[in-house]
Amino acid sequence: MQDRLSWAQSACARVMRPLVRLALGMGLKHPHLETMLRDLLLDEATRLWQRQGVASPNISQLAVTTGLNRKDVTARVRRPADPLPHTELSAAAKTFTRWFQLASQDPALQRLPVASTGQGLSFEDVAREASRGDVHHRAVLDELMRLGMCVRVDSAQVELTSEGFVPTADLQSTLAFLGDNLRDHAGAAVSNALGEGPLMLERAVFADGLSETDCDMVHQLMRQRWTAMHRELVGVLSEAITRNGAQGPKRLRVGIYLYQGDREGEPE
Repeated sequence: MQDRLSWAQSACARVMRPLVRLALGMGLKHPHLETMLRDLLLDEATRLWQRQGVASPNISQLAVTTGLNRKDVTARVRRPADPLPHTELSAAAKTFTRWFQLASQDPALQRLPVASTGQGLSFEDVAREASRGDVHHRAVLDELMRLGMCVRVDSAQVELTSEGFVPTADLQSTLAFLGDNLRDHAGAAVSNALGEGPLMLERAVFADGLSETDCDMVHQLMRQRWTAMHRELVGVLSEAITRNGAQGPKRLRVGIYLYQGDREGEPE
């Protein structure tokens, strides 16, 4: 049992090291991280009990599971609000994905008139379809332009300029994507390790002794392969969402990553 705890602690430390680097780089201190960890422990413990059929675990159950004292559990029964947006829910993300799919099928659609004219597809049409009319198309366009996803050609036309919805021009959105992507990547690995269900795809290739040129070559290769796969996935998933009337019970995130670092001095 002690070995099991030690192994788990070591695995958590490896996963958390870059997150601690992010926290320090953004100015977070130990009290911020301690508060966050206590909240996460309580939240995940509640989910654990609920999966075991206990709809509302009591204070004692949560205290035993988390190791927090009863007073601390009582003070944290309310889940804190998340200040970051949910990346998969925004009208801008949905509009970008739909526009990207259409432009992949017909490159001429990479440039669209902003407003509907009744003579061919417009950005207004795409935004209305993607957001189901819940958000005005000009608000969606403003957000995509702010995030650097598209640019105005002139007062009447707009052009898609990105091949992926990764808004690096906005820190809040960048951190939201970082959180969502790493959460689901780690979620797949943890589910596999705990045997919570059928094994999910989670693979990587490691090599050392490489030159900077070697790394750049592989990086470019993976970008090219991902671009092709991304276009195919968008088409397949969009068709599935349409077929299910967007009412299916499951969600899916597919991603890819490449990390390049120094061979010596890399922390374990």
